[in-house]
Amino acid sequence: MRSGLTEGVLPAFYEQLRDGLTFPLAWENATGGDFTAWRAEARARAGESFLQPLAPGPEPFDPVTVDEHRTDAYTARTVEFAVSRYGRARGSLLLPHGSGPFPAVLLLHDHGGEFSIGREKVVRPRADPARLARATAWAARYYGGRFPGDELAARGYAVLAVDTLGWGDRGPLAYGDQQALAANFLQLGTSLAGLAAHEDIRAAAFLATLPQVDEGRVGALGFSMGAYRAWQLSALSDGVRAAAAVCWMTTVAGVMVPGNNVLRGQSAYFTLHPGLHRHLDIPDVASLAAPKPALFLAGEQDHLFPRAGVTAAYAKMRAVWESQGAGSRLTTTTWPGRGHAFTADMQDEVYAWLDLWVGG
Repeated sequence: MRSGLTEGVLPAFYEQLRDGLTFPLAWENATGGDFTAWRAEARARAGESFLQPLAPGPEPFDPVTVDEHRTDAYTARTVEFAVSRYGRARGSLLLPHGSGPFPAVLLLHDHGGEFSIGREKVVRPRADPARLARATAWAARYYGGRFPGDELAARGYAVLAVDTLGWGDRGPLAYGDQQALAANFLQLGTSLAGLAAHEDIRAAAFLATLPQVDEGRVGALGFSMGAYRAWQLSALSDGVRAAAAVCWMTTVAGVMVPGNNVLRGQSAYFTLHPGLHRHLDIPDVASLAAPKPALFLAGEQDHLFPRAGVTAAYAKMRAVWESQGAGSRLTTTTWPGRGHAFTADMQDEVYAWLDLWVGG
């Protein structure tokens, strides 16, 4: 029996470990057919793995407005609020003109190894020319030259984007220090991915409290790591009505193969919850959002998410939504010829979908 390492820093016996994951808490393995009970049990187990409370804490948000800029269609504010019991964070808040209440979208930024900007990747920065230059280049590279937050605000949505720990005003983190940050969280009895998840729940709850927002029409949207955070948020929070995730869905088996990006560590720690996959596969966690509306888009040539893993994950989620008579609420699409990007035409599809399930 081999006991060393394979290429890609996998243990030589990784296939035995991978194949030993039976995901006993997956809906397909549930007995009794009680979906509500299954979801409650699976969420509780996820909470243990996240090493964080899943429900937002009782701490007040205590928001303040840092600055404000008015455009023809909306007002752009920088706001600061208590994102957890441990500290405050700044967010970009876009509010359409008018009395509201408006439908709203929590916009979750990507990773990309670029830490000097966070929320500015998806909402145009206005006060800092240097950040604007970096954000404009980022938008050109991954977002078809657009800022999705500004696009949504112009369509009548209230939009909030907040820096994740390590990005923008809460960083910048050095790429090579991500593992140290994650290890230190674990030594303190908690986890980096769990904190990020909890903060996203808090941000969505804060957005819903704003007087300009219709608390019953709050959605989540993200690309890449932001997509992971969007579907995770919908799975864990009853306050999110629908979620759209672009370029982040697969199975554990689909990514645990030599050469995959997640095997390098570092960035993966923002999505790794200790022990979670002993109980639930990745699409099993996403399926905790059922029967709420959910949209998943993938690029056929996305090198980060091999097609086989995406297809398997889509099939597993489809079975859950259809078991609840909600198959029409789940959209899973793979775009031919597309890589790891959220192009303008993909955005147009997502905006139309949000208009149907959140804005309508």
